[in-house]
Amino acid sequence: QVQLVESGGGLVQAGGSLRLSCVASGMISNSNTMGWYRQAPGKQRELVASIRTDGYTNLADSVKGRFTISRDNAKNTVYLQMNSLKPEDTAVYYCNAHHPVSILLGNYWGQGTQVTVSS
Repeated sequence: QVQLVESGGGLVQAGGSLRLSCVASGMISNSNTMGWYRQAPGKQRELVASIRTDGYTNLADSVKGRFTISRDNAKNTVYLQMNSLKPEDTAVYYCNAHHPVSILLGNYWGQGTQVTVSS
């Protein structure tokens, strides 16, 4: 049983910063790609950022230059540093871990953490 537990969400003013953390436990492999998705009210869940075991990262165009994703494999933890936050970043942020070859081989989600950016 794999468990992903997020923390670090909250309320922040526009221009501020937050750091999200996600700790993975259970039968999770360090080879899994980990990432963050977000879902705003009335919108589909979208990829924010992902990071492979080799450190390769992929960020959504809307957050490039503002957000940074990193991971600590020894701690089974992935981080999302969010700077210069905008009201449009308001959403529930979900941690994800999936098998690097196919999500059919393993795809896991956290419970989500709310990020609210006030203008």
